[in-house]
Amino acid sequence: MTLTKRDLVLRIGEDTGLTQYQVFDVVQRALNCIVESLAKGEKVELRNFGVFEVKVSRERTGRNPKAPTREVVIPARSVVRFKPGKEMRIEVLKLLPGGPAAKGGSAKPRKFPSEQP
Repeated sequence: MTLTKRDLVLRIGEDTGLTQYQVFDVVQRALNCIVESLAKGEKVELRNFGVFEVKVSRERTGRNPKAPTREVVIPARSVVRFKPGKEMRIEVLKLLPGGPAAKGGSAKPRKFPSEQP
C-alpha cells in the first residue's frame, strides 16, 4: 500500500477537525518549504523524522558494457538523500522478524571513539 498526499490530508483532517482544504494548504506549504530549502543547497532536518540533504556527485568516466574499450563521460549531478531519524529507523526495523529492534537492542550499532575513522 502507498500513502499518498491525499491520504495524509484525510488522516490529518480526521484527527484535527480541520477541513481538507486547510490541511492540504498546510501540507503543500510545508513540502514547498522543504523543496525551496533543498534547491538552495540547504539541509532540512526534521527532528525524530530524518534529514534531507543535497549531495553533488562529481563528473566521472564510465564504460559502456557493450563496448568496454569506449569511455563515456558521466556528468555531475545533484541528488537528494534522506537519512531517517532514530525513531523512524527503530519503527522500520520492526518490519524485520528478529531484527535488532525486535530483540530490544538499539537500531544502530554504537561506534566507540577508537572505531572512528
